[in-house]
Amino acid sequence: MRARPAEAGSPLRVLYLSWRDRDNPEAGGAETFTERTAEVLTELGHRVTIFTSRFPGAPAIEDHGAVRVLRRGGRFSCYTAGLLYAARHRHDYDVVIDVQNGVPFWSPLLAGCPVVNVMHHVHRDQWHVIFGPRLARFGWFLESRVAPWVYRTSRYVTVSQASRDDLVDLGIDRDRIDVVYSGNDRPAELENGLMHPQSATPVLTVLGRLVPHKQVETAIDILADLLPAHPQLRLDIVGTGYWHDDLVRYASERGVRDRVDFHGFVDEDTKHRLLARSWLMLMPSQKEGWGLTIVEAGLHETPSLAYAHAGGPTESILHGTTGLLAHTPEEMRDQVDVLLRDEELRSTLGRGARKHALSFDWAASGKALDLTLKSVLGLAPRPEQPAARTPRLRTVREILADRRSAQDAVDADADGAEDATPVAANF
Repeated sequence: MRARPAEAGSPLRVLYLSWRDRDNPEAGGAETFTERTAEVLTELGHRVTIFTSRFPGAPAIEDHGAVRVLRRGGRFSCYTAGLLYAARHRHDYDVVIDVQNGVPFWSPLLAGCPVVNVMHHVHRDQWHVIFGPRLARFGWFLESRVAPWVYRTSRYVTVSQASRDDLVDLGIDRDRIDVVYSGNDRPAELENGLMHPQSATPVLTVLGRLVPHKQVETAIDILADLLPAHPQLRLDIVGTGYWHDDLVRYASERGVRDRVDFHGFVDEDTKHRLLARSWLMLMPSQKEGWGLTIVEAGLHETPSLAYAHAGGPTESILHGTTGLLAHTPEEMRDQVDVLLRDEELRSTLGRGARKHALSFDWAASGKALDLTLKSVLGLAPRPEQPAARTPRLRTVREILADRRSAQDAVDADADGAEDATPVAANF
């Protein structure tokens, strides 16, 4: 194993192994985390390389600012290519960041230097959604049994406390898992106090890769079920993926194809314009490590809804403060119905969502990851970890009742003040 840098202030040579980079058409929140933290690490003086897969039209070598991007292999062969690259260059890096999306790169076997495993969430349920029974069982065996053994001496990084708990359930020591929350990119117009306008008519938005475990069909079902009560309702589906045609067919089967806009892959400005015009952002995904688009929507005071069992969204959404969490598709539908009807509650959640979103930034994320890398190399103590959260989820009825009680208290105080004024005037 290569010796660590002699001095704590020495720049580190960091190798990310990631199956996609930010320019890949199928890139998502995990790739954003990789690229943005890599940028911050270079700003801190480190030399950073991202090894990833090739895709049509992509150059083999490219610089994303100060970050060098190397592309080798395809969707699956990049894993072998990445492991071989790490082995051949075992003396060129001080630490490897192995980004595990279901299957890792197995870098501890050949890397020859400390490895940090970045795992956004456990894929227990996704294996069975994406693959057939045999391959799903094999994939889950690799993720749940083989990978924890191969990485048994490695530090883990994940993006939420919920994902940390899932890793602990796999037998990974909690003391080896660091939580590094995702940051948030703030468009220039937001920094200048400007915002895109919200649509005058109700719009729901789903943003992300179009793959089965994102369960975008649920959003289409909600649209179809609520159209009779909200005849102007529309649904924006933003993103690309191999499930696109299936979703188009499903929208047609539900009789709402003319109410659904498939935007495909969009640039950053268009993404934020669509999030800003939306009344609500839906994330009916089966599992998420964090839910980056939830926080992005929050920048525009757009509340989000997700599942209480989805992991990370239980932290990117503060239930009853920035959005709502549901246990079933039917409950999510009913929550959407309430929020479409109740402008005051929707606005209150939107303001909370913006405040929450502004508390995250990539500089803090990158610095937290920097501390993890240095602690792994023995150059700094392990960073302090966030305290565990065990929120109780209130129902929409309870949230509305609490709001009515608060308003009644305000009204009572006001009435008391009015009643007291004449009495005071008599003295």
